[in-house]
Amino acid sequence: MKIFKRFCVLFLLFVLYVFVSAFSYADAVSSDLSDSVFRLHILANSDSEEDQALKLLVRDNVLDYMRSISSNVSSKEEVIRLMDEHLDDFYAVARKTILDNGFDYDVKLSIGEFDFPTKVYGDISLPAGCYDALRIEIGQAQGHNWWCVMFPTLCFVDVSSGELDEDSKGVLESNLNDEEFEIVSEDNFVVSLKFKLLEFFEDLRVAVK
Repeated sequence: MKIFKRFCVLFLLFVLYVFVSAFSYADAVSSDLSDSVFRLHILANSDSEEDQALKLLVRDNVLDYMRSISSNVSSKEEVIRLMDEHLDDFYAVARKTILDNGFDYDVKLSIGEFDFPTKVYGDISLPAGCYDALRIEIGQAQGHNWWCVMFPTLCFVDVSSGELDEDSKGVLESNLNDEEFEIVSEDNFVVSLKFKLLEFFEDLRVAVK
């Protein structure tokens, strides 16, 4: 009986150790990914066909403007600085798009940390997590949303197909360490297990908020 109790204690300690180690690993990788990425999040006024189409027009014009001012950007910090400096301009672009298309919705822009679900860009997958982002809320912001990665420049690929070219992958790879890039880009059992581990602990974090 004593041996069995000792075994149970050791087993529970082992499970606790594995859980804590896995959590620490997932938290470190998630933090590193979050620190390397800046995202765009746009919420439509509603789910009507017209409002969803307007959301995409706002997206296209905002990305065009971002592209025009960010050609020499090489870090996430520079992107956030650009956002701060040009936030009024981004607002003007979004608002003009809305008015030019016959709507009178106001639009709210904010920079902060927001929760994102897992997102797939061709053969690149970003795990769910809390990421810094520019959020654009159109009107009541009650419709389906759209998101992408503004840095590295995954937004600036074919937004209709979501496919990444090699240059875009190279930009992403240069801003992540080897293991992080492997997790978001490789497709094998070990890497998939790591990715699922990140998703599990992110879901757990959201659930206990």
